[in-house]
Amino acid sequence: MSPDLTVAIRGVSVQFHGVERHYRDSTALAGLDLAIEPGEFVALLGPSGCGKTTALRLLGGFDRPDAGTISVDGADVTTVPAHRRDMGMVFQAYSLFPNLTVADNVTFGLRIRRLAKAERVRRAQELLALVGLEGHGGRYPFELSGGQQQRVAIARALAIEPKVLLLDEPLSALDARVRTQLRGEIRSLQQRLGITTLFVTHDQSEALSMADRIGVLNAGRIEQFDTPENVYRHPATPFVAEFVGAMNRIRGRVGDRGEVLLLGQRVPYQAATGQHPAPGTLVDAMLRPEALEAVLDVAGPGEIVERTFLGSALRLRVALEPDTAVIVETSSSSDRLGVGARVGLRVLADRVTVTAPSAPSADSVASVAIPSAA
Repeated sequence: MSPDLTVAIRGVSVQFHGVERHYRDSTALAGLDLAIEPGEFVALLGPSGCGKTTALRLLGGFDRPDAGTISVDGADVTTVPAHRRDMGMVFQAYSLFPNLTVADNVTFGLRIRRLAKAERVRRAQELLALVGLEGHGGRYPFELSGGQQQRVAIARALAIEPKVLLLDEPLSALDARVRTQLRGEIRSLQQRLGITTLFVTHDQSEALSMADRIGVLNAGRIEQFDTPENVYRHPATPFVAEFVGAMNRIRGRVGDRGEVLLLGQRVPYQAATGQHPAPGTLVDAMLRPEALEAVLDVAGPGEIVERTFLGSALRLRVALEPDTAVIVETSSSSDRLGVGARVGLRVLADRVTVTAPSAPSADSVASVAIPSAA
């Protein structure tokens, strides 16, 4: 950011209080409570139909809730129309005006606000330099790549000096390389400006790498609102555990010392429901693939049935018994960990999340026989 940047952006707080939104026979939001700190970058993550885009539209003023309130910087904006909320919106489709130059696209909102032409020109140059498009002001959208067009859309959103920046899956239309590059640029820009940002995405890697905190939504409710690391490493509910990243379910038995007996080991646990099961209770322990280690053992209970090289990691599918398998990811590239090798499994996690046993799915583990907690 140039030292003479004069775009004045101040981080503000955002709060949803018991917000509900219903559409005929469906409920998009069922009492949403969410508090975003000034200057914070928050991502809403969840499956299709969970309510994340509805929350974004309500904050932007493009829709109104059926119940509850929305406040920005301490002021109730629930019934304030969109054009008076000072929100900067970046859409999935770039939504640039094809008949306007890049500079005119950036300053469109300023022209509507009747800002003097000289000031609009100065602001366009400043913002285009900010997003890495200095010297592109005279071009038209069709002359730019997808990544460049999205940078223009971001500059346009920032031109009006918004209170909050709203990002509606802005990277999903880009190829993987550009998407990775641009998400880093957006995060860096947001941190430098200190603008409060709400980001809606279905891409878990985007949410985990960009956000200060992630709100995982399910059926219109927040299942967990926490840092990316805690959402990934310490999921609060079974839904979060299985929605965010790959997850194994392994049958274990609760011991009498605050641990679960799992694959022949005693491992500390947290209960997904918050209620500690009684000693001896069968539970499902949820483990990330990287929290397991496959150890060569001719008498081991597992057999490697699939081996996939991922570049920075090696993914193994280990069969424990018919219709029962776990996924293990390791940095080891040993050729000895090949298909057909017998292995034992070691738990590397310092804590696992447990829940009541459930039927296995195609991506999870069926029951594993565990000795009693004698």
